[in-house]
Amino acid sequence: MDARTGLPVVGMVGGGQLARMTHQAAIALGQSLRILAADPTESAALVGAHVVLGDHRSYADLERFAVGCDAITWDHEHVAGEDIRRLAAAGHTVLPGADALVHAQDKRRMRARLGELGVGVPAWAPVVTPADIDAFAQEYGWPVVLKAATGGYDGRGVWIVGDRAEAQAVLGHGVALLAEQHVTMLRELAAVVARSPYGQIAAWPVVQTVQRDGICVEVLAPAPGLDDATAIEAQRLAIRIAGDLDVVGVLAVELFQTADGLLVNELAMRPHNSAHWTIEGSRTSQFEQHLRAVLDYPLGRTDALAPAAAMANVLGAPADGPEIDERLHHAMARWPGAKFHLYGKAPRPGRKLGHVTVLGVDPAAVRADAVAAAAYLSGGDLE
Repeated sequence: MDARTGLPVVGMVGGGQLARMTHQAAIALGQSLRILAADPTESAALVGAHVVLGDHRSYADLERFAVGCDAITWDHEHVAGEDIRRLAAAGHTVLPGADALVHAQDKRRMRARLGELGVGVPAWAPVVTPADIDAFAQEYGWPVVLKAATGGYDGRGVWIVGDRAEAQAVLGHGVALLAEQHVTMLRELAAVVARSPYGQIAAWPVVQTVQRDGICVEVLAPAPGLDDATAIEAQRLAIRIAGDLDVVGVLAVELFQTADGLLVNELAMRPHNSAHWTIEGSRTSQFEQHLRAVLDYPLGRTDALAPAAAMANVLGAPADGPEIDERLHHAMARWPGAKFHLYGKAPRPGRKLGHVTVLGVDPAAVRADAVAAAAYLSGGDLE
């Protein structure tokens, strides 16, 4: 508890943009999020009032950081489960806990557990040798999706291989792999919910996500043309997973919508790119809701504040032409209804530098504006 304010202290391990936006939400709750950052130039470290420098792989640094926190949560899923358990055993509140978080850290564990729960996932198998992949491809056909069992994100650790030679090259990376059926899908969806220790759950509208090179580039809320029955099914699925896995905080369930129904692709147990639109577009943003959940506060309403919202990520850096600040001036003038979020990150090709959100009535119009504004900030031409 903060002696100055009488309010609880939340610590977030990781100094990326998720911690930065969670910090912004914490201010309205009378808090300054405590942040464990590896470097003072990290996105959240640039704005947080209480930044502790340390390594999330060091238990000593985690323990030092945890002292004085009423709850500890995560900007990413890379903290070792054994360290999370040690923190809990030492009396610290860690949310979500290690037993839940392992299902976001280990794709094999996640798929096996969801299978036990009767939740649909693409056909999959652990693979170690070329013969394992051959056997999988013989049953499910080429191409085959190979995924690193742990550590992958934003398209990293995912390979689509069309034959044995390509598969053998991936095996040469020396990481634990699983093979997954290459699913024919209609589109990708995300169902995002939040759950408190008390068991209260809140769900946002189901969204459509658009991926390019494994990176989410657009989010459309609500998912255009999604029928009510499928939307409710997706929300109920996310709510069920949150309860069955004992997730506390925000849970994002990434889904494939196929002709035969919904399949779970990935889980994330933290604020997620697919719900950035909620900052402007929902009664309660995912970042405020995550804080409410880990503090066991009553959860806020998740009503959408406009019939349509679109979010587009700002990726990479301008190759030529105006620098980012000049581009921001032009973008604000060209799209005065848009909301711009830049993360204070050093630019490099493909890196998420920020996002743009547009609200409105016409889904096609808000999407076009968000995509155009983000593309311009990413180095494109002003349309």
